[in-house]
Amino acid sequence: MSVVGYTESNTLGVKCTEMDRGAQYNLRTVEEVYGDFKGRRAGLIKALTTDVGDFYEQCDPEKENLCLYGYPNEQWEVNLPAEEVPPELPEPALGINFARDGMQEKDWLSLVAVHSDAWLLAVSFYFGSRFGFDKADRKRLFTMINDLPTIFEIVTGSAKKQAKDKSSVSNHSSNKSKSSSKARGSEPAKFSKSMQPKDEEEGLGEEDEDEEEHGETLCGACGENYASDEFWICCDICEKWFHGKCVKITPVRAEHIKQYKCPSCSNKRARP
Repeated sequence: MSVVGYTESNTLGVKCTEMDRGAQYNLRTVEEVYGDFKGRRAGLIKALTTDVGDFYEQCDPEKENLCLYGYPNEQWEVNLPAEEVPPELPEPALGINFARDGMQEKDWLSLVAVHSDAWLLAVSFYFGSRFGFDKADRKRLFTMINDLPTIFEIVTGSAKKQAKDKSSVSNHSSNKSKSSSKARGSEPAKFSKSMQPKDEEEGLGEEDEDEEEHGETLCGACGENYASDEFWICCDICEKWFHGKCVKITPVRAEHIKQYKCPSCSNKRARP
């Protein structure tokens, strides 16, 4: 188990009324549409990572065509598609539940992730078109969206690999130091450099090194970047890093965990 820093944070995204069904949208600016995108994206990532057990159970192949919806309030829902034609918003991929038992779980989740990425872009640029974004606004919106890893990259772990490769090239010596770090006392857990004792004279220098070393690390749940003032924890099974708040682990609780398993790894071992 590895942990890093701690901070409080506010909920992201735009508040949603009665989820999306029948909701009235007033997203007039690029920032507002981007906020809507981030909220929906966070909900979809939860479904495919931390809440994957619930998501798997809800996608029963015996049920009718089901869709995975992400909402601006960072929640998700598996439900039937909208009845109105044409729908108020672009619809997610239809029938995601039918393929669940016909392929390996990781491949199925990756497939759902790809379609979720496509749906998020469709919704955002629907708003852009509806509210008359010009070429500059559309380009700025895409740039903001493109700075975040895709859901597919997070679900498959490729986002972490890309970040690790960048970090390795930019600061090989720092990574070497990280890999040789030891657990405190006799605990088998591994801690990142930012949790090791620092001499007062070296504190500022090592803090800068920590930012450079972990700056490209992404949370396996929400996909956001590492920040030195946030509490993070690493899964001992898949070695993905998570915000403590995303997996509901506090610094106090982490001190008593000898081997941490993220929700996704725990669900894989619990499922027959």
